[in-house]
Parts: sequence; structure tokens; C-alpha cells
Amino acid sequence: MSGTFPEDMTGFDAWAGAEVEGYRGPSKATKFPSGQSNPTYLVEAESGRYVLRRKPPGKLLKSAHMIEREFRVLRALERTGFPAPRALALCEDDAVVGTAFYLMAHVDGRIYWDPALPELERAERAPIYDAMNEALASLHAIDVAAAGLSDFGKPGSYFARQLQRWSEQYRASETGRIDDMERLIAWLGQSVPADDGRVALVHGDWRIDNMIFAADAPKLLAVLDWELSTLGHPFADLAYQCMQWRLPNAGAFRGLGGVDRAAAGVPTEAEYVAAYCRRAGLDHIPDWTFLIAFSFFRVAAIVQGVYKRSLDGNASNPERARAMGAAVPLMAQLAMEEVDSGRG
Repeated sequence: MSGTFPEDMTGFDAWAGAEVEGYRGPSKATKFPSGQSNPTYLVEAESGRYVLRRKPPGKLLKSAHMIEREFRVLRALERTGFPAPRALALCEDDAVVGTAFYLMAHVDGRIYWDPALPELERAERAPIYDAMNEALASLHAIDVAAAGLSDFGKPGSYFARQLQRWSEQYRASETGRIDDMERLIAWLGQSVPADDGRVALVHGDWRIDNMIFAADAPKLLAVLDWELSTLGHPFADLAYQCMQWRLPNAGAFRGLGGVDRAAAGVPTEAEYVAAYCRRAGLDHIPDWTFLIAFSFFRVAAIVQGVYKRSLDGNASNPERARAMGAAVPLMAQLAMEEVDSGRG
């Protein structure tokens, strides 16, 4: 291991032996290269493989890196049958590995890092997207009260609250003025749709590389990275994924912009939204321009925070963090292009 994570896993093994049924050390931990927010490690122990997810070291922004919330929602999802890793134990004692963390079961499967799915045959791609679509509709249909998550979010307009939260986070990590971000923040503040009363458990980062699929079938085995989950508006998750249709497939981005969807066998945005509406019993999704622009704003604010941590020396993957941070202006530009086209 490196950094503040202990080379000596003895303390961790003692904790896990006491808290996790069947756990036996000794163990070793290897950091996954992905995961810009909360560092994540593969733990290989005498008793098997596990995944450890912890808060990053250093000074953290308020309400960020809430691995305690991740643990709680994973525990709740286990009762619903939704595909997610099984949460095993939470440790809030910084002395064990340097920061609070939780341990979850390892899910053996396949992660697709590129939404264009170049490693698959054309006919195999649409079923992967359909599995994601089905899971998203299923997530939003969960009875949050029955799952014990009635207090997992605050009341009131989700978009108004999120706009305030991410504006504050963006200002706290701002490293220079970006004119399109200023325009975008102003437009979003004037365009928040009226609260329609829809409330669901939302994931907050619904994209293909946060999912594990079966190696030999288009079956979704587990959805990962629940840090941003809350009670919110279900359309936010849908628009967030559809934002990927606009992001370029180059450099630090893994989007579908510029990809010939028909040739690739990937559904168009309209087809994906129509499938979700069919599953959710809806005839359309209102305020689409706002939803897409808001999605770009939120991810730009998140990435700006990652970039600031890279400058401060606290990023999980510094090289990728710097590359992504440099692209914040592009995300703001794409959002304003959506706004300007939507006005027409």
C-alpha cells in the first residue's frame, strides 16, 4: 500500500475478524485505479476477497465522501433484492486504516469502462443498455418507507436543494472563473421547475462504469458507488445517464458523443428515454433541457472538487483528476449549448 493507508494490515485484520462473520486474515490490499472520490481497495484475505471503500485523507468538503450513507443504503438495498454489493461492516474509527471505511462483498463480473462497448459484438450492446434501463426503473420503484429510508433525504424541491448544495461545493473548490459556469448557475437558478412531488431513491451517478455485469450475459449483477444516493427526483438519474450521449468519447471523457449509435447498436437517447417511460408508466419527461443542463452542472461541480483535491495532493488518482478538472469548462459549455438550443 502507499500514502496514509497502512502497509501493515494487522489492525484491519483484527477489526475484520471481530466484525465480519467468517473473516480470516492475513490480508493484503490493492487499490483500484478507478474511483475519484472515495479510494477503493481489493482486499484478499485467507477467507476470500472483499472490497474496502474509505474516505480520502486530508481536509474534506462538508457533506462530501459520506461513506456512512453508502453503507446504509447498501444495507437497505439488500432487503429489496436490488442488485448491489452486500455491505458487511462499517468502521468509523480512523485509527484502523487512517479514515472511516466500510467493507463489502466482492462481486465477480465484468465492468464496461466505455459506454460505446467496443469489446462487444453489435448485437450484444443493446441488451446491456436495456438491463441498465430496467434496473433504473426498478430502483425508482422501490418503496423507500419499506426499505427503511424514509429519512434518507430532505423534504422540499430536490432540484432547488441540489442546486444550492453543488453551487456551494463548486464555490468551495473554485480555482478560477469560468464564464459558462457563471451563466449556467444563473440560468439554472431562474429555471428550477416547480416541485411535482415525485420522490424516489436516486443513485446520483448512474453510468455504465459504476456497474458490474455477468461475464457471459447482459445481466446486471451489482450497481456500485452509492455516495451520491439520496431521496430525490427520479428524472435526475435518467437525465444524468443521458448526458453521456453528449459527452465526447475521447481524452478524459467516456461518452457517446460522435458515436454512430445506429452502426454501433447502441440505443438513441429518445429510445432509452422511451423505454424508461414505458417501464415507469409515463408518457413523457418534462423539463428535459433543465434536466440535462443541471446534470452537466452537477458533474462539473463534482469534477471541480476532484481537481481541487489533486492540487491539494489528496486526489485518489491525481493524473486523471487533473485531466478531468481541466475539462470543467467543456462541461459548462455543453450545458449552455443545451440551454441555448432548448430556448429555440
